[in-house]
Amino acid sequence: MPLEQINLTLGTAGHIDHGKTALVKLLTGCETDRLREEKERGMSIDLGFAPCRIADLEVGIVDVPGHENFIKTMVAGASGMDAVMLVVAADDGVMPQTREHMEILTLLGVRHGFVALTKIDRVDDDHRQMVIEDTRAFLRGTFLDEAPICPVSSITGEGYDAYFTTLLALLESLKPKSLDGVFRLPVDRAFSARGHGTVVAGIPTVGSATIDDELVLLPEGTTSKIRQIEVYGRSSKVVKAGQCAALNVRHWDARRIRRGHVVTLPGFFAAGEWFVARLRLLSLEKTKLKTGAKVKFHTGTSEVTASVYPLESDVIQSGQECLVSLRTASPIVAGPGDPFIVRSLSPVRTIGGGTLIEMVDRRFKRGRPEVLDDLQARARAIADDRSFVEYAVKTAPSGAASESELTQRTKNLPKRLGEVLSELVDSGTVLALSPGLYIHQETLARLSTELLATVEAFHRDTPESPGVPLDTLREQSALDRPVLDGLIARLTSDGRLTEKDGRLALPGHTATFRDEDSQRLDALDALFRETGFKPPGMDEICDKISIDPRTAEKLLKILRDHGRLVLVEGALLFHADAIERARQILLDHFATEERLESVKFKYLLDTTRKFAIPLLDHFDRIGVTRRVGNTRYLKRR
Repeated sequence: MPLEQINLTLGTAGHIDHGKTALVKLLTGCETDRLREEKERGMSIDLGFAPCRIADLEVGIVDVPGHENFIKTMVAGASGMDAVMLVVAADDGVMPQTREHMEILTLLGVRHGFVALTKIDRVDDDHRQMVIEDTRAFLRGTFLDEAPICPVSSITGEGYDAYFTTLLALLESLKPKSLDGVFRLPVDRAFSARGHGTVVAGIPTVGSATIDDELVLLPEGTTSKIRQIEVYGRSSKVVKAGQCAALNVRHWDARRIRRGHVVTLPGFFAAGEWFVARLRLLSLEKTKLKTGAKVKFHTGTSEVTASVYPLESDVIQSGQECLVSLRTASPIVAGPGDPFIVRSLSPVRTIGGGTLIEMVDRRFKRGRPEVLDDLQARARAIADDRSFVEYAVKTAPSGAASESELTQRTKNLPKRLGEVLSELVDSGTVLALSPGLYIHQETLARLSTELLATVEAFHRDTPESPGVPLDTLREQSALDRPVLDGLIARLTSDGRLTEKDGRLALPGHTATFRDEDSQRLDALDALFRETGFKPPGMDEICDKISIDPRTAEKLLKILRDHGRLVLVEGALLFHADAIERARQILLDHFATEERLESVKFKYLLDTTRKFAIPLLDHFDRIGVTRRVGNTRYLKRR
């Protein structure tokens, strides 16, 4: 029967010399201690990987070292586990690293597994039963509280059938990791293979990749393509999250790649130093973290020193959970929802862990309610794709978010993002403001109210104006142009705004004038209408209408706003009727002539060059004519 490779990784955990590596060898036939030092010292130092066949299924196993000096290596291996075999030796029982490994597994979010009680050939039945009872008491209240405890001997094989049956039942109950996300592989190791080049190995935490996919190595920032893939030691066309894998890549130098680097798809992740997170301290004596406290920080395969800044109080006490800002001593790559562990520097001990919320560009100040509320909402949002996409749209800095912004922030591939956005649009939670630009319905309501209030205030302050110019509205709203244009389009479509000649108004708005202004406007309009192609200057206006220059400027602006006067090149004003008559004269000329010399236009209008040339320039600008030297031609449409 062919093997079914499923993207699950089973891990070991437990105290040194409790038989983890021997149990893996019994199960798989693989010797995971590959280093000379491991063979000489008889203990695991580095992570060991092996393919594991369980009936017709094949999964990966990661064997972690049990010595307290290699806890950081154990954390790197535990980060990729879907389930754990907690190994307890019958002749020792629960030991210090048994406890610490369980704490780490719990903090990293491992929730499935069972206990392998090894070395039963070394004890009698009574002692075996005592250790089982002690182990059960130790596990009370943990995620392994109800898990089976399977006695087994890697030497005699006693108990192996029951152990194997338990393992198979566990694997059949697990759901493989989702492949929807952006492929990401925290590097466990890298080496150069003769004839092949650089190989990077580890367990991908998210997504999948295939041969010839382009990848980026972070924080180095160099890109490459996959040449070959090995999964469980055999060639494969695809690598999936949760599988022990090795990728043969082009151009990368294995000597520059180390544990803690990340291989992922370009354009989604970047290395950073500031993160916000939920941190929970274990209930340990004399454990607390003050502002700025330094810890060892572990996530994925990264291990760096970090400073912790509590956001809800001055100090995080033993057993407490708190929102924190974290600053790592060197840049690391991590994503929303990634689990992490913190360990004290001296004495070295696991003291807590939690979940990263997001990478940020700065430290957040403590005690600000609006910041804490947002971080609480952000922490809830990263629990699933739909919530996070909705949150990212709702909190977009510009008020609306493009698909590219959402892809980058939520770490969703375009196909998956499209599915989530469709769900949100169908539910009415999110709306498409324009193609590829999305806005939350609450944001739309708020911005629409603010925009309409701005227009209403303009009407109140300048009742004589037909509406607010679009450029003025852009300046006053401070919204990005695509967002403002989308809002205006929606409000005009809904009938809540009207638009005419580049001006926006509330429905039903009518320009109103004071009686005195109304009479002067009519007189000024008549003056420009009568003078036609020889419009009056400021002195003539003030003399004939009996007004001062300041009042004249105000009245001229009102007539321009209403389209009764038109400003042409040279800062000259003409009546709109004169502009239309001049345009018709041009069209009549071109009905019989192919060209028009500039000098001739003043004779057609019976005016002077002072007024004729600016009018010609105006018609060039609005697309009626085109100029070649001093000659005009009709611009064909």
